[in-house]
Amino acid sequence: MDDKIITEITPLSEKDCFYLVDRFKDEFTFPVHRHREFELNFLSNCQGARRVVGDSIETVENIDLVLVGHGIEHGWLQHECSNTAIREITVQFSEDLFGDVFLAKKQMQGIRNLLNESANGIAFSMNTIWRLHSQLEKLTTTDSGFQGLLDFMALLNSLAEEKDYRLLATSSFASVGPACDSRRVQKVQDYIAVNYKDDIRLADLASLVGMTPTAFSRFFKLRTGKSISDYLIDVRLGHASRMLVDSTTSIAEICYDCGFNNISNFNRIFKKKKGQSPKIFRDIYQHHKKLI
Repeated sequence: MDDKIITEITPLSEKDCFYLVDRFKDEFTFPVHRHREFELNFLSNCQGARRVVGDSIETVENIDLVLVGHGIEHGWLQHECSNTAIREITVQFSEDLFGDVFLAKKQMQGIRNLLNESANGIAFSMNTIWRLHSQLEKLTTTDSGFQGLLDFMALLNSLAEEKDYRLLATSSFASVGPACDSRRVQKVQDYIAVNYKDDIRLADLASLVGMTPTAFSRFFKLRTGKSISDYLIDVRLGHASRMLVDSTTSIAEICYDCGFNNISNFNRIFKKKKGQSPKIFRDIYQHHKKLI
């Protein structure tokens, strides 16, 4: 099934710092795809369209702004969008645009973090979009010379300074490690990443970091914003979603291979967390039938 996901060859050339296209269209026709280049995508008049980024599948409002990178699958599908004047501004830029040495500078920390988090896909809030819309518009009217590069970097820096955004794909789907400034939490997350298929008990995790179960449960939620059980479910669902996309393994086999011990419970949790059943999720990536 992996060959169903198109790897796009982008128009970005080796001599360009970035590639920008500003266009109007009457429908979404390009399927879910991937590419190594970073992509900032703005849409307006898109209400009812379905946005797919990794294992995040959501119906969008009238405007949408997303940054993706590191090869995460993404696409916007027609779904319930009826507007025939959809505006799309797409900015693509290479992974090596800044270089590791430049990105390591302290002044680049915000942009560096932003680019790292784009591996999960980043959706910016409506308020952020309105605040930064003038910068995006300016970029569409500036020439592609040095001033255009400065305007582009200024936009990236403004996005990096924003705190009102969401990560879309789960880390286990995107194959990136969760970042945490707590060594205890990181130790538990590393353990879960390796042993998610097994029966994992709170008492065993607490013992791993020398805490009581009650104290560790409170500590973990304070540091991550999630309970241990919710975090473990998200990790397992991320791996399950990846298998649904990249394999023809049956849903029942995926259920048990990802640490769930009951197929009906797996289907229920998957639909609650992802918004559709595992079958519909797989169908969206296969994009060969009409979805309801």
